[in-house]
Amino acid sequence: MVNEDPNQQDHDGTPSQTSALQEHPNLSIHPSVSIHPSVSAHPSVSIHPSVSAHPSVSAHPSVSIHPSVSVYPSSSAHPSTLAQPSGLIQPSSSGPEDLSVIKVSKRRWAVVLVFSCYSMCNAFQWIQYGSINNIFMSFYGVSAFAIDWLSMCYMLTYIPLLLPVAWLLEKFGLRTIALAGSALNCLGAWVKLGSLKPHLFPVTVLGQVICSVAQVFILGMPSRIASVWFGANEVSTACSIAVFGNQLGIAIGFLVPPVLVPNIKDQDKLAYHISIMFYIIAGVATLLFILVIIVFKEKPKHPPSRAQSLSYALASTDASYLSSIIRLFKNLNFVLLVITYGLNAGAFYALSTLLTRMVIFHYPGEEVNAGRIGLTIVLAGMLGAVISGIWLDRTKTYKETTLVVYIMALVGMVVYTYTLNLGRLWVVFITAGAMGFFMTGYLPLGFEFAVELTYPESEAMSSGLLNVSAQVFGIIFTISQGQIIDNYGTMPGNIFLCVFLTLGAVLTAFIKADLRRQDANKEIPENKPQEGEDEEDSKSSKAPTTVREERF
Repeated sequence: MVNEDPNQQDHDGTPSQTSALQEHPNLSIHPSVSIHPSVSAHPSVSIHPSVSAHPSVSAHPSVSIHPSVSVYPSSSAHPSTLAQPSGLIQPSSSGPEDLSVIKVSKRRWAVVLVFSCYSMCNAFQWIQYGSINNIFMSFYGVSAFAIDWLSMCYMLTYIPLLLPVAWLLEKFGLRTIALAGSALNCLGAWVKLGSLKPHLFPVTVLGQVICSVAQVFILGMPSRIASVWFGANEVSTACSIAVFGNQLGIAIGFLVPPVLVPNIKDQDKLAYHISIMFYIIAGVATLLFILVIIVFKEKPKHPPSRAQSLSYALASTDASYLSSIIRLFKNLNFVLLVITYGLNAGAFYALSTLLTRMVIFHYPGEEVNAGRIGLTIVLAGMLGAVISGIWLDRTKTYKETTLVVYIMALVGMVVYTYTLNLGRLWVVFITAGAMGFFMTGYLPLGFEFAVELTYPESEAMSSGLLNVSAQVFGIIFTISQGQIIDNYGTMPGNIFLCVFLTLGAVLTAFIKADLRRQDANKEIPENKPQEGEDEEDSKSSKAPTTVREERF
């Protein structure tokens, strides 16, 4: 029987969080009871007629437990093991983490910060061509469509590489994927330095493609880092911070290139200014790669939340990606979210790629202000993302918040559409900022809502499918809106996006708030993490009574 000892309380009288799995005090683990390798320890699978894994799950007599496979990855149920009088099974000390202890690590902030920084660097390289597309068109002697493809290649490479990278993430873990992503980002930045002649456009394409592959190792990470490293009351904020870096990179990508690379006719001077930008980003990418090597760890010593502890306990190394994808696509709420997230993020990608073209169309010679408008959109969106994350951690109103933000993104897009051609740049700054606050602020909401709807499926898989949807719609919207702008003007192109955002808002209203991860965390309430606990003290505590924070 899984239960919580009502008598175990910490000094302030709140219930304690001690273990992901507990047993009846009078129950011994018999040698004949074993988990078969083909049976995964899932919350929906019961263990014995008299023992249920969950208060609401009925026992089934036909499931046995093989002695060679343990419920916890790092501890095995030895035939001689007896349940402790307190009802807590003490895990083996030989494993890499103690799943009976729930506490957060101070290193989590360093991990999410380093990730946010190299995600920022990669996002900058995505938009650095689009923000001054007319200058690169002149330098390389190519069409606007060719420069647009330097942005769209990010979207294109993500689609076929999602599943292989998601498999690598499950197989080798966060640290390996972080190293691969930051290394590829660094390599792509250095390759671009070999394209400082007008006839070397293919070299800059190669460098951009390498950076686009690095992006595949980055986009699915925010929700995974948040789940693995952060407590139940921090995950939404952590995910917002992780996404925050990507948005900051886009913002800098709008602001810096027009300043570093002026619109001049002298090819040699133009090449010199472009080289300064390329050298700066290559140096930053190299520094961040070194920081990833030093700072990034696979996971903390102890799980930070009950949901993550259960996730470790239920993890199966033989999990089939195909079966996981099938389960995800049988989840109607998640399918609706995939579509609505793709419509919103795809519209944002198209706007970001084509923004300079639209602004210059109405305000010729305003490349710098076009970049500043892009900066305004992203900075406002970053603020919206952080506020949304904090709001979700406090209220857990995922469905309501997502729907309101989506509707406001649509309203902002409509207002922006009808004010772009008024001839007043200050009005465009205001309306674009309002649109960005909600449109960009929606992105981390989608990640966290997906994890809630699909728990305990892999965060990398759910986030990856959201991003595939975003890339597909991003390519479609960028090409379609670009053609509409060229042939009919900016207003029809923006109305085109408004129509699809309206569809997304309607579909969002049909998503049900099936918050599975929150339900898992509520089974045994978690206390607020306490700062400054000694690691030695925590190790010596055999029955910890609170969620604690371990030292960096």
